[in-house]
Amino acid sequence: MRVLCIAPHCDDETLGCGGTLARHVAEGDEVTVAVVTGPGEGEHPVFPRSSWDTVRAEARVAMDALGVRELWFDNVPAAMVSEVPAHELNRIVHALMERARPELLYVPHPFDLHRDHRAIFDAASVAWRPVSELGRGLREVYAYEVLSETAWNAGGIEPGFVPNVWVDISATFEHKQRALTAYQSQLRPFPDARSLEAALHLARYRGAQMGMHAAEAFVLVRGRR
Repeated sequence: MRVLCIAPHCDDETLGCGGTLARHVAEGDEVTVAVVTGPGEGEHPVFPRSSWDTVRAEARVAMDALGVRELWFDNVPAAMVSEVPAHELNRIVHALMERARPELLYVPHPFDLHRDHRAIFDAASVAWRPVSELGRGLREVYAYEVLSETAWNAGGIEPGFVPNVWVDISATFEHKQRALTAYQSQLRPFPDARSLEAALHLARYRGAQMGMHAAEAFVLVRGRR
């Protein structure tokens, strides 16, 4: 099976579905991770260009830990995705999906706190419309949760993350831990949400919901048989 994970930023893919991606690899699926954002063409107003050299190098190490061979980087300016014209962002995300031709797709949750995540979900959902060739080729679309983004939305005002699919990552959580450890520039000490301990606790909690030692949870956005 061809599997694509669209990540707004480096580390979203590992936080959201690293154990599941490692499981796909172990089961013989073709797995690709596409990171949509980067520094942009000019000088970024917030982050120095060198920060992307660091985090992209970390991402390559993380993908090695997960067993993912295909890692792609695009260059939509991070933290500014919502300022990109919708037609242009749609074109970029469509091109990534056209290149990967996924049968199974992982995307960020549409109601994450981070506006980059929301805009990228919207662009992907344009590409997977069921009347399109890409949409007809997709069997399943899942939204994943990202520590420090998914749980910080405006709860009670807009929909929260309510999973309806759990993937057992008991056998691959060690791979996820190694991948997360690669992101030293992004990790923070516990009790920060972006800590190894928080990722462990979330995996244990999601697993306990379904009688597993460790799990990642998803919202099934679309599925067909």
